[in-house]
Amino acid sequence: MKPSALSADALFEDHRETLKWQWIAGSSAPERRFDDHAVAAARSGADLVGHLNYIHPYRAQVLGAREVAYLLNATPEDCRRRVARIVTLEPPLLVVADGQTPPAELVAMCERAHIPLFATEASAAFVIDVLRAYLSRHFAERVTMHGVFMDILGLGVLITGESGLGKSELGLELISRGHGLVADDAVDLYRVNQTTVEGRCPDLLQNLLEVRGIGLLDIKAIFGETAVRRKMRLRLIVHLVRQSTLERDYERLPSEPMYEDVLGVAIRKAVISVVAGRNIAVLVEAAVRNTILQLRGIDTYQEFVRRQRAAMLRDS
Repeated sequence: MKPSALSADALFEDHRETLKWQWIAGSSAPERRFDDHAVAAARSGADLVGHLNYIHPYRAQVLGAREVAYLLNATPEDCRRRVARIVTLEPPLLVVADGQTPPAELVAMCERAHIPLFATEASAAFVIDVLRAYLSRHFAERVTMHGVFMDILGLGVLITGESGLGKSELGLELISRGHGLVADDAVDLYRVNQTTVEGRCPDLLQNLLEVRGIGLLDIKAIFGETAVRRKMRLRLIVHLVRQSTLERDYERLPSEPMYEDVLGVAIRKAVISVVAGRNIAVLVEAAVRNTILQLRGIDTYQEFVRRQRAAMLRDS
């Protein structure tokens, strides 16, 4: 799914309280946006905002005390030239931070070039940190997947599977065992950097879990604040299948960990068959604990292979 465009006006309103900034110039261009090509080429929000730098075009340029001093500590002609060079960068917006007064030449240039100029008392470093995190989330590659996304033992786990196997009921049982719900039915997944996928709940479904025969449950109201999470990093996919599917499509004892590609990131995967009488919640917890061990470098299967080889050498 392609991220939505972001205008200077939307960015200003979203951070009006956090950064307490003022719109100084360029108010005639509230719809000025980040360049699509720059967004597509950006590896993270760090590529879309930073201190004033004449090498990096198309990004939000932040001017702190040092950058403002650089513009002002020169002859009037040099000052005009340095400010004029900023236009060639085609920034979506400029921010003067550190409580600095925007230079008159900069204000005039922004008015002429229709570049939004904001000013704030906040430090330049704080402004950059806030905007980088925001832009990383906003422009992250994203996809919506069907399943129940949970915090199980501190690990973000997406429970997927064939229809009718009771994913939501399993989610309810896990919640009753002390784990947390992020999203039910639809999960919005974002690739926030090259190796991390983050999952969140769509606003419409916040705190809700649907159980067949009962209907919608407000998990936060029933179980309390600790039963829900706002977001989690996706670390494991638990895929529920029928026994016939498991026997047909999967190895009983896989020699290598399974992975599933999500937005270009390999996510560990465990497959559990749903059979009458099996405690699926316990099996999911076991799969999560095993994954935690693997992430720590402890591979039970390889340890078994090592023992088997040692036994064969002793018997030979």
